[in-house]
Amino acid sequence: MNAPYDGDRGQGLGGTEPSGGTPAAAPGPGQTPVPPPQQPASDPHAQNPYAQDPYVQDAYAHDPFQARDLSAQDPVTEALYDRAAHPPPPPGTYQEPQPLYQQPAAPQHAPDPRVWAQTPAPEPDGPSRHLPYGDDARTVQFTGVDDLVTRAGDDKPEPDAFAHLYRDQQTPGQVPPPAPEPNPMPAPAPAPKKSGRASGLLKSSAVMAAGTLVSRLTGFVRSLVITGALGAALLGDTFTIAYTLPTMIYILTVGGGLNSVFVPQLVRSMKNDEDGGEAYANRLLTLVMVALGAIVIVAVFAAPLLIRLMSNTIADDAAANSVAVTFARYCLPTIFFMGVHVVMGQILNARGKFGAMMWTPVLNNIVMIVTFGLFIWVYGTSAESHMGVQTIPDDGIRLLGIGTLLGLVVQSLAMIPYLRETGFRFRPRFDWKGHGLGKTVKLAKWTVLFVLANQAGVLVVTQLATAAGEASGKNGAGFLAYSNAQLIWGMPQAIITVSVMAALLPRISRAAHDNDLGAVRDDISQGLRNSAVAIVPVSFAFLALGVPMCTLLYASSGVQAAQGMGFILMAFGLGLIPYSVQYVVLRGFYAYEDTRTPFYNTVIVAAVNAAASAACYFVLPAQWAVVGMAASYGLAYAVGVGIAWRRLRNRLGGDLDGAHIMRTYARLCLASLPAAVVAGAVGFGLLKLLGEGALGSLVALLVGGAVLLGVFFVAAKRMRIAELNSMVGMVRGRLGR
Repeated sequence: MNAPYDGDRGQGLGGTEPSGGTPAAAPGPGQTPVPPPQQPASDPHAQNPYAQDPYVQDAYAHDPFQARDLSAQDPVTEALYDRAAHPPPPPGTYQEPQPLYQQPAAPQHAPDPRVWAQTPAPEPDGPSRHLPYGDDARTVQFTGVDDLVTRAGDDKPEPDAFAHLYRDQQTPGQVPPPAPEPNPMPAPAPAPKKSGRASGLLKSSAVMAAGTLVSRLTGFVRSLVITGALGAALLGDTFTIAYTLPTMIYILTVGGGLNSVFVPQLVRSMKNDEDGGEAYANRLLTLVMVALGAIVIVAVFAAPLLIRLMSNTIADDAAANSVAVTFARYCLPTIFFMGVHVVMGQILNARGKFGAMMWTPVLNNIVMIVTFGLFIWVYGTSAESHMGVQTIPDDGIRLLGIGTLLGLVVQSLAMIPYLRETGFRFRPRFDWKGHGLGKTVKLAKWTVLFVLANQAGVLVVTQLATAAGEASGKNGAGFLAYSNAQLIWGMPQAIITVSVMAALLPRISRAAHDNDLGAVRDDISQGLRNSAVAIVPVSFAFLALGVPMCTLLYASSGVQAAQGMGFILMAFGLGLIPYSVQYVVLRGFYAYEDTRTPFYNTVIVAAVNAAASAACYFVLPAQWAVVGMAASYGLAYAVGVGIAWRRLRNRLGGDLDGAHIMRTYARLCLASLPAAVVAGAVGFGLLKLLGEGALGSLVALLVGGAVLLGVFFVAAKRMRIAELNSMVGMVRGRLGR
């Protein structure tokens, strides 16, 4: 059908209607346009321009465009359209089709500039241009690059949608073979591919975490039996100083540089050297053994000077000084075995064996627990024997000294079977020159200074705490009480914060390497907020229930000593919050391989701690001086956090998600405060009602802890703390509920 185009029907050139069926001819060049002849208004052909053509004069008798009938498009469709089955919509009710892709409706209110990252608006149902990788849910479910890359291997190849078009070219009953690969390789076994490096890393991390937890728990039991055997008076302080002295000397001389410089060089040589780094490991182990052996010989002869350096109070007391020097000469050889154990453990780590270094300290703790248990079995507890520096027998000193030394020996010798299993054989090598051992010493400058600053603060506190304990004349007011309370106080940090940051540290390091400031900020914020959910209420629990907690744990040393440690733990309590924050913030500097800033920060913390502890020693009564020193420890870290926070915020472009973090900590503190008040009142009442012995302390601790947890949980739920809800959901998911 030669019907005219619908869009031009009823129009002439230029949009004017023609007067007849023949369109006006276009004027030629040089001709004057001739206007179309005028038709009278009564002419019927003026209303129907196709009336002159007998073939098409009835084709558009019913013009659908004039009737606004959108269901008919042309005469053929009009003739075939079944109006009885599908009646057209009435005029004026036809809805315009909606566009397939459209922007979501604008929000009613502008975004809050105080909130850093707001929850995005939900995507509309159906296809949307906001899906960056298409409309397939499998490709838009994980928008992170890491998730897309990680799950790329899980995608299965899609079937060929056009394979059916070529079935006629195939032999009936024959399946076409797949296209041969250019270099066919044997398919790997499914089990190793599924497990791979990721599962091996998770397994190694689990073994290390379990070993660390068991080591800390057995170390805590070790401190209990030491306190039960020697008490919390001058005799306990004497052994604690002698036992702490080797660790301080090791860290000051070899430990800091060994862990930070020589160990990375050891790992690098094992990867690059032709012999797998065995020669370098033998040189390093030989060098460490020779250096530590010389240090041990000098330290044993200089034991009286070292005791005076640690505590003038003990050195001025003849009996205490004699016992301390004897203990120190038994303990100082452990410096040698500490360094050997660390080097052997790092050799195993470089060869993929991670569990031995974390589990062998458990053997040391077990040997010491058995040793002090034998001492208690022979001489009784401190509360029963009332043993002091004048009355402790030489056989008892010898038993405790040999047991302490034997623990480190067993810990080091237990590494040898693991080394043999990896194929490593120790052969002493003294060819140290020309193999890079000297150059690596220069790299340890900031680490050594870091250790020196930290240990300087420890020396000041040790001197002041032992002097205050001796001046008070009471048990539980000296350095041993300070150390035991600090051990309890630091366990949540080691279990909670360190575990949270262990999962985030690889992400922070990758983001820092990629110079992704936003990712570093988000991960540090997440680490602070997630750890705060447990750290904040635990710190308030120490403040509320410190006395019944220490009375239950250290009841063997006497009620007075246990209560003194309880007051020190209460003073430590709230300092756990800045201590945990400091640990997380410094991880940001380490991610950028910046060790200078942590050094300066440690100097500030040590200086504030020493100055505040000295002020407490001179201002407070001797009985409460160590309690003030414990509070000074938290104050020093609060100052350090303020300085480190500002420096890290400037490094991350002036934004550390401070408003979000402070809001979380403020809400957690507001929820913990009434819980601590109620729990403290309940615990104090139960102690007065049931007595201050072990039974009363146990009941007060259990009931007070339950009250604190319940009040805190209710208050936190009403405050809608998102991090707490996430942790509760995670725990329920792990329990399968």
